[in-house]
Order: sequence, then structure tokens, then C-alpha cells
Amino acid sequence: QQQPYHQRPSPPPPSPPPQPRHQPQQRPPPQQQYQHQHQHQQLQHQRQQSQPPQQQQHQHPQYQQRQLQPQHAQPPQPQQQAAPASAPSGLALPPTPTNVAAAASVPDVKQLSLLTEEEQSSIFETLKKLYKRKVRPLEVASGYAHFHSQPLNAADFDAKPMILLLGQYSVGKTTFIRSLVQRDWVGQRIGPEPTTDRFTAIMSGTADERLIPGHALAMQSDRPFQALASFGNNFLTKFDGAEINGSPFLDQCTLIDTPGVLAGEKQRMGRDYDFKKVIQWFAERADCIIVLFDAHKLDISDELRNVLNTLRPHQDKVKVLLNKADQVNSQQLMRVYGALMWQLGKVLNTPEVCRVYVGSFWDQPLVNTENAALLAREKEDLMNELSDLPRNAALRRINELVKRTRSVKVHAYIIHYLRKQMPYTFGKKEKQQRLIGRLENEFVQCARRYNLPLGDFPNLDEFRTNLLQIKDISKFQKLDKSLVKEMDRVRPLSSSAERRLARSI
Repeated sequence: QQQPYHQRPSPPPPSPPPQPRHQPQQRPPPQQQYQHQHQHQQLQHQRQQSQPPQQQQHQHPQYQQRQLQPQHAQPPQPQQQAAPASAPSGLALPPTPTNVAAAASVPDVKQLSLLTEEEQSSIFETLKKLYKRKVRPLEVASGYAHFHSQPLNAADFDAKPMILLLGQYSVGKTTFIRSLVQRDWVGQRIGPEPTTDRFTAIMSGTADERLIPGHALAMQSDRPFQALASFGNNFLTKFDGAEINGSPFLDQCTLIDTPGVLAGEKQRMGRDYDFKKVIQWFAERADCIIVLFDAHKLDISDELRNVLNTLRPHQDKVKVLLNKADQVNSQQLMRVYGALMWQLGKVLNTPEVCRVYVGSFWDQPLVNTENAALLAREKEDLMNELSDLPRNAALRRINELVKRTRSVKVHAYIIHYLRKQMPYTFGKKEKQQRLIGRLENEFVQCARRYNLPLGDFPNLDEFRTNLLQIKDISKFQKLDKSLVKEMDRVRPLSSSAERRLARSI
């Protein structure tokens, strides 16, 4: 029988929760823990002061840091970091690890102002390997040399910074070079008439001063002039090199003196080589281009206008110098400067004209001394620009390689696009003529199809002229997309080297 509800036994009490096998170790309060840490640091500091000086010198900062920080210690609060400052007055506080690390992270400006020769040579070697393995094969396959410029060689990367001087005759180009070199050289001619009728490379030499003919200079593998042999004997007879020993400026740079730009038929008929093509070749390889003007001859002829248009892709290198500015007074100089800026604005067709330096570069005293302070400051600014060229040589080589890589890629896609438009068997000549006739539309279609920027496309008229010399576009090799992908992965420097180079510059 079931028992009544009031007679049933009460349920047993609940069992207590299970106790853990190992009790957690209780840590001391934070304030007591920091006191033990501070006492330990003071004791360690007294031990270090009692050591001989020689033992302190050989003690590494990292080893000191391990001794000063006990295990299982939390970082102290900022208000307790000033505790070591209460040391006795007779003891010198040792440098803390944080101060040592901060001092090591601050770079020395003198060490970072210039790259060492080993660093520059390693950068140049990397650029040469990248160009030879990834860029040059696509140049050869797409016929880049026929439309643009000859392939680069090793001397183009290892060469010293090159300064190209341009201008009309008797504007002071040779006198300007003499003011930089501070001495005469073999074959120098200075006069009011058109004296310089040849291209001259003023270089540093180890032997006595001598004049090297153009044919011999183009055969030297350690000079960046081998590609000039493509202009033929007519140009090489008008090209030579002058070696000067003992010039500090030539130890860092190479100067290129050019014949004055003539006016009228003398410029076109008097020279049996393509003057514009030669200027374009030097402009591509020059690190700085200085265009000189005379204060009494500001008129820009059609021939000089064509030369300035050739320099349009290299506007970042162009610098304008208004020479012989001491022969006019302050009022005349203001008018001359304004007239020159107006002339350059019409020729260059840019919203911002490049800077115009004002100076007088010759070894004679100034004619008008009222602008002496202005001319001195302008000369100092120009010399600072030229002195930065050796420091920026590595960055300039990287910039030129990237620019050439983009140009080669666009050219390869243009040839590939035109080749695909050609028929397989009949009507090739007529189709090619139609393509050349509407080349501007073909450029736009090619840019849209392969997602190329129109700003990287070549000059339309020059490309059409070179394309007319090709008999059959379909004879070009088929584009290898793997070469384009390899060229897109061109990275001249690693990330650490790029940061090092940026800090140095």
C-alpha cells in the first residue's frame, strides 16, 4: 500500500560540487609584485655598477634586457618608469634598452645622402638582367627597333649621367661646358659664328687628353655609343669624343655638345644625316637636357621648334637657361624673360612651362653688376640640380626601364592587332593600305580591346611613316602572351631596396 503523502521520507540533500584536483596558484597583488620587480632592478643595477668597465662594454643590450625583466612580470605603469631616476647622485644611469633601440632606428643623414658604389652596381646589375630576360625578347619579336630605338646594352645601364646641351648657334653652349669643366679640351672652338659643327662627347679619361673619332668611339663596348653606328658613316664623321683628365665634374657626369640649330635650308640641306633622329636618340638616354637661349636672340625658328617637339616625351628632363643675362640691365632682363616665357608657351603647348634659369656662364667679369646677386642665386640653383644627377642615377635608370617597358607592351599589342586584321591569302596589300589610312581609329580600337591607355601610344604620324616601310604586316611573329605576362611582372627592386633607395634620395 502507498503511504500517505505526509508520512513519506524527505529526499536526501544535494551533494556538493566536485572540488578541483589542483588549486590555482594565487598571485600576489599587483602593487606588491611591482615592488619586488623594482627591488630586483635596483639590485641588478648595483651589480652592474660593481663590475669592471671592460665587462660592461662587452655586455649586449639584449642580454641586459633579459636580466632586467623577470619571468611572469607584467609591464609597469607609466608613472613608475621614473623610479630608476632616484638613484644616488654618484652613480650614472646605464642606457635602457628602449633608448638603445631608439638611437639605432634614427638613420644618419650623411650615410643616406648618397648610395654607395656597391649598391648602385647591384641595382644596375638587376636592371640589366630584367631587361635581357623579360623586355628584350618582346622587342625583337615585335620589331620595336624599326619603330622606336635600338635595343639597350650593358653600357647604357652602367654609364655615367649624361647632360645634353641644345640651342641655336652662338648661344654659349661650349662656353657653358668650359665653365663646368674649368679647362679647355682638344677640338674646342668658341666664336660668334657657327663654330661647333659636330657632336662632341666630353668625358673623363685616365690617360692624357685626346680626341677619339666617332667610328672608334662607337666600337668601344664600355661606352654607351654603340647604337650610334646605325646612323651611318655620314654621322660618325661628325661625331667624336674628348677625354679630359682631372676634372671633378666629369668624374660624375658626361657632357654632350651639339651643333647649333640653324635656320632655313642650312638646317635641312647642309647636314647629310637625320639631325632630328640623332637628337631623339640622345634625349632618350640623357639624364638632363639643357636648352640655351641668348638674351639677344629669342626668336624660335621652325627648325628649333621641331627639335623642341622631339623633346616633348622627355619634358621632365628639360631645363631652359637664359644665357648672357649680364649684358642687359634689370628692366631689359624683365622684358626678355617675359618674351622668352611667351615664346616657350606657344611652342611647348603646355599649361605650365618648365623653369627658366637666368645666368651668365663665362670666365669674364659681369658687364652689368646690378643683377649680380640674382645671377649668383640662379647659378647656384642650377648647379644644385646638376649635382643631384649622380645621386638620382639609379632612380633615373629605373624610371627609364619602366617607361620603355610600357612602350614595348603597347607596341607589341599594336602589331598584334594589325596583324590579326590582315587576310590569310589574297588582298593583303589593299587591306594594309586601308589600315594605315585609318590608323587613328585602329589605335582607339586596339586600346579598347586590350585595355591599354591611349597616353602610352606612339606618335601617329611617325608610326604611320615607319609602317609604310613594312611590305607585309602579317610577316611579324605571332604575339606570345607569356612574354607579355613576364614583362608585366617586372619589378626592378624589392620592397626593402625601394625603401632604402627612397630614403637615400
